[in-house]
Amino acid sequence: MALCLFALGAAHANDSTVPEKKLSTQIQKILNRNTFPLEEGEIMADVRFTINKEGEIVVLSVDTPDATLEGFVKGRLNYQKVELPVIKEGKIFTVSVRVMA
Repeated sequence: MALCLFALGAAHANDSTVPEKKLSTQIQKILNRNTFPLEEGEIMADVRFTINKEGEIVVLSVDTPDATLEGFVKGRLNYQKVELPVIKEGKIFTVSVRVMA
């Protein structure tokens, strides 16, 4: 099974110095360590989150018709600490997640 992130806010895919790109990379690492049960096909979710003052991800919503994926994403991301050079508390990010068998 593979897990892909499609976009994160206004991330610039070719510039690793952009904070959103660093955040995207960290989220991908968190979600790639998984045992998500998907036997065939693919499912997608749009995840909205913010970063709190402690530098932790706080999931605001997971837009997907699959309740298992919603729980998986929330369980994996909520309150995971991320490393960013500057944390703008309250900024809302969106990332699209695709899980493929």
